[in-house]
Amino acid sequence: MNFKSNILITGNLGYIGTVLTDYLKNNNYHITGMDSGLFKDCLLCEETLPHKQILKDVRDINCNDLKNYEIIVYLSAISNDPLGEFDKKITNDINYIGAVNFAKKAKESGVKKFIFISSQSMYGISETTKELDEDNSKKNPITEYAKTKWNAEKEILKLNNENFTTISLRPSTVFGSSPRLRCDIVFNNLLACAYTTNEIVIKSDGSPWRPVIHIKDVCNAIEATIKAPINLVAAKSFNIGIPDGNFTVKEIAETVKDLLPNSNLKFTGEHTDSRTYKVSFNRILIGLKDYYKPEFDLKSGGKELLSFFEKVNLTYEDFIGYKTNRLVCLKENYKKKFDENLKKIK
Repeated sequence: MNFKSNILITGNLGYIGTVLTDYLKNNNYHITGMDSGLFKDCLLCEETLPHKQILKDVRDINCNDLKNYEIIVYLSAISNDPLGEFDKKITNDINYIGAVNFAKKAKESGVKKFIFISSQSMYGISETTKELDEDNSKKNPITEYAKTKWNAEKEILKLNNENFTTISLRPSTVFGSSPRLRCDIVFNNLLACAYTTNEIVIKSDGSPWRPVIHIKDVCNAIEATIKAPINLVAAKSFNIGIPDGNFTVKEIAETVKDLLPNSNLKFTGEHTDSRTYKVSFNRILIGLKDYYKPEFDLKSGGKELLSFFEKVNLTYEDFIGYKTNRLVCLKENYKKKFDENLKKIK
C-alpha cells in the first residue's frame, strides 16, 4: 500500500491521540504511536491501533528513534490545568523541557514537519469584549500547564527553517467521544453528569467564556496543517475552533439541558473560576479554508457524544472513575509506585 506520509504521533494513547490515530489511519497515512502508556488502560471500548506502537517516555528518546518520519504530531503532555498543578516539576519536565528537546532531536533527525499541539489556556484571564488573535493578543497564563505550553510553543516555533517546518495548534476546549474518554473537561463532564445522574452541576456561576471544539474537528485541523502548503503554515500558531465557537459555561450547560431535558440544572457557585477568554479563529477559518472544514457544532457534537454513552453503557462509576478522570488515574499510578517502592524498602 502506498501511504501519503509516514507520521509519528506522540501521546497516541490519550484522549485525542486515540481518535487521531483512527482518523489519520483511515485517511491512508502510515501511523507510528509513541506513548509512555500512563493512560493506556483507560479504555471504554475497542481502539484503532497504529501500524506500529512504541511504549517510551518522550523524554527518553534519541535521534535514532525519530529517523524515517516525515511528520511528527506532538500530543504528549500533562494535559489540562488541574493535572498540571498536581506536580509542577513533572509538568515542566514533560510539557516544556521534554517537548523542546524532542523538537530539537526531530530537526536533527531529518523530520520535515513538526506539529506541536499547544493550548488556548495561555490566554488565561482576558477582556471578553474582543476575540483574541494568535500574535497580537496578550498571553496571560496563570497555571503551570498554560505556562509550560506557552514557553514550549515559543521555543519550538523558533526552530523553523527551510528544511524543518514547525507549526503550533491551540485547540479550544475539546469535547466528543473517544475510546479513552475524558469526563474531566467541561462539556463532556456536564453531559456525562446529566446522563448518569440526571443533574447538570455547575460549581461556578457559569459566567466564564470557553471556546469549544469537537475532537474530530481537532483531527481535521491537524490534517489540514499536514496537507497545506508550507508557506501557509510555517512558524505559525493557529487557534483551533469553529465559527461562533465561544460559549459561556452557562450556555454550554443549557445545551446539555436541551439534549437531556429531564435533567436538573444547578449552579452551586462554590468555585470561582477566573479563567475567561473569547478567541478568534479567523486565521484557520480563512487562511486554511481549503483544508480545514469543521463538521460539528455544540449540539450535533453533543448528540454524537450521547450516542457513544449509549454504545458503551456509560455508568456513574465510569463517570467518576479513573478511566475517564486523568487526575484520579494519575494519583492511582503515583500510589502504585509508592507502594512498590515501600515494598522494596521492606
